[in-house]
Amino acid sequence: MSKIKKDDRVKVLAGKNAGREGRVLKIFKEKDTALVERINMIKRHTKPGGKAGQQGGIVEKEAPIKLSKLMLVCPKCSKPTRVGIRVVETKRARYCKKCSEQLEN
Repeated sequence: MSKIKKDDRVKVLAGKNAGREGRVLKIFKEKDTALVERINMIKRHTKPGGKAGQQGGIVEKEAPIKLSKLMLVCPKCSKPTRVGIRVVETKRARYCKKCSEQLEN
């Protein structure tokens, strides 16, 4: 079970975007990275063409960021926190280590 999941609010701990918060769009388990909304933006130069008649130019999009640089923001106490896992009714559930509140699964 991953401690950070899609649609979680996270805070960036290190790098050029340190201190910024965003929502997780996608998790790449095999590479241990995540796409975070409006964080780690890159510019991609694209050619025109393709089946859809795509327009060329410079496209700005999110690049993956390592999970070790992200910390979950608790929805209850609104603070960046470590995540614990406890067993509730034979299921594993995530909880905030600061306020002990269970995170929705």
